[in-house]
Amino acid sequence: MNLRMKWYNNKAGFYLFALLTTVLMACGEKRNTEKESRVAVLPYYDEPSFTPLWLSKQSDSITGIHRIPNFTLINQMGDTLTEKTFENKIYITDFFFTSCPGICPKMTQNMTLLQDAFLNDADILLLSHSVTPELDSVPILRHYADAKGVVDNKWHLVTGKRKDIYNLGRFAYFIEEDLGFQKTEDEFLHTENFVLIDKNRHIRGIYNGLNKTAINQLIADVKTLQKER
Repeated sequence: MNLRMKWYNNKAGFYLFALLTTVLMACGEKRNTEKESRVAVLPYYDEPSFTPLWLSKQSDSITGIHRIPNFTLINQMGDTLTEKTFENKIYITDFFFTSCPGICPKMTQNMTLLQDAFLNDADILLLSHSVTPELDSVPILRHYADAKGVVDNKWHLVTGKRKDIYNLGRFAYFIEEDLGFQKTEDEFLHTENFVLIDKNRHIRGIYNGLNKTAINQLIADVKTLQKER
């Protein structure tokens, strides 16, 4: 074998090795992005400090755990939604407004990731409440939904009475980090938090809606919640 042939074989072997290495690294990265839940069973949350309560489904204490109360809202299609819309569903909720120039676009982008992750899973829904319901009418929500790729009946953008929405945010979902119990509906509600709700309307997690790692954790936690019996 002459020197030219040896050089060719060595070069070919190098490129083959490099290609295999790249493929293996890519596979490893793909596996690493599929985050696992931190725990085998998710805790319950009963009050604004979000202190976790570790209870079994058979525990008598679950009877008294905080639940999301009844509500009536209107979505981007003009349909009336109530708590019964989410009966036997797991859902993820947040609070936003369509004219928000700050955190809301990123939150909406990350909600889209959640929509994509569970697009074909009828057991998972998304619920985004407008905190400026007097401005975010049904036509405005419809336009926003179309612009952002919202899938109707999977992801509900809702408006309604300002007092009802603010009470839900502060006293039902405990959405504000500063607990919010001293605030009134006149004080603006603005938060990046996403909240995970189980099929019995119990709070099971709170996540930073601006943080990609938190979103991946939320996806993993939803899958853990789906395994509950």
